[in-house]
Amino acid sequence: MRCLICESECSNFVDESTDSLTHHCSECDLIFKDPSLFQDLPTQKLRYDLHQNSADDMGYRAYFQKFIEFVLSSMGERDYPKSGLDFGSGRSSLLADMMSDIGITTLPYDPVYRADEELLDGRYDIVTSVEVFEHLTDPISSLKQIISMTSSGGLIAIRTEFHHGVDGHAKWYYPKDPTHILFYTPKTFEKLSEIFGCKVIAHNEKNMILLEMI
Repeated sequence: MRCLICESECSNFVDESTDSLTHHCSECDLIFKDPSLFQDLPTQKLRYDLHQNSADDMGYRAYFQKFIEFVLSSMGERDYPKSGLDFGSGRSSLLADMMSDIGITTLPYDPVYRADEELLDGRYDIVTSVEVFEHLTDPISSLKQIISMTSSGGLIAIRTEFHHGVDGHAKWYYPKDPTHILFYTPKTFEKLSEIFGCKVIAHNEKNMILLEMI
């Protein structure tokens, strides 16, 4: 099996906790479930519909606030973004609303719940994507699309849980969700940045990373 990102030959293992054939690329450190296990969008939606995320939930707001603080603290002397798109927002517009409240006018987009395709033709100073990249069946095409919407010098802010290697994969909670199919590390995003001509400017070694268009 070739890597879905860098096309290097991968090693294979079976995740014993889910009995899932899984692949690991030593070149870019991507771990991904076998494509035969990828679900179509209507099947994924059945699980997404179970999510209970309310703007009144203080824990949910704190989750996004921590993400926003990571982005702002990682920007350095860069210009403050004026426009944004939350790519893969789900049913909620909370992250977009919270960013708009601090002066970054942000619109929510989601292929399942908020599929306003006209938004994909826009250009934004920052594109956020929270708990999305683990669901992507074609990460190269998806990042290409995100980059096409990001202005020159703009930012791409991503949140997804980073894996800690093959040995501990079966004990990790994240792959147990059948819609979670790709698992990254900062090394994976370094390879993606190399492919697309952007650069990693910050990550927290756990689940957040910030890319810049150059």
